[in-house]
Order: sequence, then C-alpha cells, then structure tokens
Amino acid sequence: MLCYHNPMRTLVLCVDGKRIEAAEGTRISEVLPAGKDLPYSGDPVVAAKVNGSLMSLTEPLHGNANIESIHLLSPLGKRVYRKTLCFLLSYASSVVTPDRTLIIGHSLGDGYYFRYRNGEKPPTEALRSVMQQAIDADDPITIEEISHDEAARYAKEKGLRETEVLLGTLNRSSYRFARLGDCFEMYYEPLLPSLSLLTLWELRDYEDGLLLRYPQMRNPFSIMPFTDNPLLFSVFRENKEYASILGIESIGDLNRKVQQGKAKETILLSEALQRRRISDISRSIHSRGGIKAVFIAGPSSSGKTTFSLKLSDELRVDGYRPVKISLDDYYLPTEKVPVDENGEKDYEVLEALDLGLFRKQLDALIDGEEVHLASFSFKDRKTTFRKESVRMEENTILIIEGIHGLNPALIPELPHDLCYRIYISALTQVNLDSRSRISTTDNRILRRMIRDNRTRGFDAVETLSRWPSVERGEKNHIFPYQNNADAMINSALEYEMGVLKPYALPLLCSVPKEEGDAYTLARRLLGFLDYIAPIPSDHVPDDSILREFIGGSAYWAI
Repeated sequence: MLCYHNPMRTLVLCVDGKRIEAAEGTRISEVLPAGKDLPYSGDPVVAAKVNGSLMSLTEPLHGNANIESIHLLSPLGKRVYRKTLCFLLSYASSVVTPDRTLIIGHSLGDGYYFRYRNGEKPPTEALRSVMQQAIDADDPITIEEISHDEAARYAKEKGLRETEVLLGTLNRSSYRFARLGDCFEMYYEPLLPSLSLLTLWELRDYEDGLLLRYPQMRNPFSIMPFTDNPLLFSVFRENKEYASILGIESIGDLNRKVQQGKAKETILLSEALQRRRISDISRSIHSRGGIKAVFIAGPSSSGKTTFSLKLSDELRVDGYRPVKISLDDYYLPTEKVPVDENGEKDYEVLEALDLGLFRKQLDALIDGEEVHLASFSFKDRKTTFRKESVRMEENTILIIEGIHGLNPALIPELPHDLCYRIYISALTQVNLDSRSRISTTDNRILRRMIRDNRTRGFDAVETLSRWPSVERGEKNHIFPYQNNADAMINSALEYEMGVLKPYALPLLCSVPKEEGDAYTLARRLLGFLDYIAPIPSDHVPDDSILREFIGGSAYWAI
C-alpha cells in the first residue's frame, strides 16, 4: 500500500495590514495582536473579519486570508457581546431548569425579553447566579459540527420545538452548533472568545418573563437606568397572539407552511390581521372625538407612507375626509440645512425642516383657512405649493406623516386634545429558532435595500453603507419619542421574510468584497436568509404595506 505524505500548508495572512505566515488550521486568535487579552474597559479584540466575513476568534484558518480585528466597543463587537450574553442565559436556564424551555423573544429598549414556554415564573436569582459562575470560571464556548440526526434529537429532548421544526425543513447532513457546557444552540453568528468579558449586564423580572439588559453604544461602560416601554411590549404581546392564530412563531413554521402549499392562505390571513389592527386604530380615533390631526412617525422602512394611506381608507369608512401631509414636503433648501459634527448636511434633525412654514400652514388649517400645501422637490431642493387648496370642514382630519411626527417640539402650541399620535415600526416577531431571533433592524434593511434599488436606482452597497447613519438618526430623533404615541402598530408581516428573500439575494450577492462593512453586513444577511424558504409575491395583495418595498402597490403607479 502506498502512503502519501501531506505536509501542513503554510498560509499567507494579512493581519490588520501586517503580513505574516501561519500553519493551516491555526486559530484566528493565535495570529491576532495582544489586544485580545485586554479587559472589557480596554476595548479588546473579540472577533475578526476574515476575507470580509465576520468570524469567531476560535475558528481555524484554512486558506490565505486578509484578517481585520473587531474590537468590543465597535458596532460589530457589541453585536457579538449581545449574542454571547443571550447564549449564556440559555445555558443558565439549561442548568437551573433543565425540564423547562426558555425562548428568546423580542428586543425591548436596551434588552431582550425572554419567556418560558408555558408561562412559568422564571427563577431569576438562580439564573443570575449560574451566569455569574460561568463568567467567573471563564467556561469555554466551542463550535462543533453535529449531524442532522444528532441535532434533531437534541432539539426534541430539550423541548426546543422551534429549532426542531426548522431542522425538519432543511435538507442538510450536518449543522454547526455552539456549545457551552451541555447546552447547544445553532451557530449563526460569532461569539465572544471569553465569557470573562461579559462584565456589564442585568437580568430582571419583566411582566411574565425576563429582561436581559446590556450596555448601549452611547454609554458602553455602564447599564443605563431602566426605562419601561409598556406600549411597545403590548404590541409584541398582541402580535404573539396573531402568530398563534397563524401558527407561525419561527422560521421553521413559515418554511413548513410553504412546503405544505399554504403560502397563499398564510399571506391572506396575515394581511387580514394587520388590516383589523388598522381598523381598530381608526375606531379609536373616532371614539376620542374632536381629533383634527393624526401624526404618524417611525423609523426608516417601517411603511409609514402606505400605512397612512390605509389608515385614511379606514377613516373614510368611519365618516372622515382625510387630508395627507408629508413632513418631507417641508425641508429647508440645502444651504439652510444644519450640518453635523463632521460638517455634513444633516437631514435627520428637526431643524432641517422649515418649521415656520409648517406651523403657519397647520395653524391656518386648524383655524379653518384655505391653504395651498407645500410640495418639496428632492431633485431641485426647492419648495413649491400645490395648485389645489385645502380647507378643513367639520369632518376633515389631517394625516401628518414623517420621522419627527412624535417630537413634541414639532408643534408645541397645538392643543393635545386635537392630536392623535401613532408610532409604526417593522417589529419582527418571527424567530429563527428557539434561541436566536431575527433583528427588526435586519428586516428594515432588507425592505429599504429592495425599495431603494427599485425606485431610486441605488445599488445594495449604497444602502448598506448608509445604514449606520440612518440608525444614528433614528436613535436621536425617533426612538426617544415613541412613548408619546397614543397607539403603536407593527408593520412587519409574519410571511414577509420569505417574500423579501428572492428580491434581496441578487442585491446582496452583488456587494463586492472591497466594500468593507457593507460586504460584511451583506454576508451576514445572506447567512440567515439561507434558512428561509422563498415565497413568490404573486399572492401579496396590492394594498399591502409590503408592496411599498417590492413594487406593485395599488397606491402608486410604480
């Protein structure tokens, strides 16, 4: 018998701009600078981009690579921190309550909401203690390849129904799982190399579950004082009930609906539930009496425009004559727009609007005067006025939509009893599986990328590169005012990830490796879309909020 010697290959690596060599199979952590050994306060290296893809430091290298260090206090580093913190809580639950199933829920402020499957009271103090013990011991997290049968058996034994269903809809021989002690979870994203870095967190009782809190980017060295958001939580609770009606609580459930030929039925029922919620808001406005202006605000790609039109339809049914006003028609000319700290024009701030003109026209309308509403051309950056005038009659109601709609400084003199305020966002409630959620931000990124490519000719790189700036604007000018709302609505539809996937894939795949952070984000989005069964858009109604992004809306000719 002939034997062949297969010597270990030497890899050529570029690590943070420095060329080095290493043996094939070397872990990423072994080739990084000493910064990985720093404490939390020293902003250590916690992950790495390897040829543009975000990876854990414990991963082995199998080819020549360009490697870029990711530090803890960077946006990507904080994402790795939060993901690891969630895994640690799942581990603690597997130790303290091995016969019960803890399920990750939605984000809520600066934390994640968790609940036990059957609503059992969580043993918070015991969970907190086990988490801290694991941190003190610096228990290792490993990444392991597990066969399909082993993974399915583990999910069934541990009561991880959502994971079990997902595995049952995928045709793969094996999967990568993260392991901490005897606790496993499907490995979607990088995790910290050391539990000892988890020095800032808080676990507290919340409603019938738990809130796992983490430091925010604007104050990374402490946990902020807790601020409750009961209205937002009530929206998630309501959508949990909707998910129960639809039978979709995870991507596995959605995939199974598609495989069973029930996509059309799922789409129509999901749309009907959202339509009912919009109708409920219209009736709430009517029951209040005396409302003259409805203000609608929400973050980018939440579907504000289509929602305002659908709400207008419902208000007509309730006897109103709606007049729609967009705050986008009240931008200042470019030369008058304030600049940010980098000297760039900042169109996200309230002061970028011609507040004098807006308030003057709004006051005139409320007083019963005839007004030619403003119209702003984004091409020419100029304001003109509509030819047709508007005057408020007894049944007229103004529908005012824009990112600053809930900011009290927008209309400080308008009496509160004349206003009704609505906050809208795409609050994704469908998890990937039992222990991994889909970020509401990721949902909105996909929506915006698809819409901007279709309507503005932007490629995916432009949308993905701009997103950090969009998020900064939202955190400063939208999220702080969401509790001012009289009502909140979730514009995310349980089926939409399946519909968005065919539109998103070619755009994400077009992002070249040279585009840095945009490429890394595209790779991550492609990673979780890989678990989702595609759904044709044929059965999406033409008045759906989703049509604002994929096209074919009854409200527009495009």
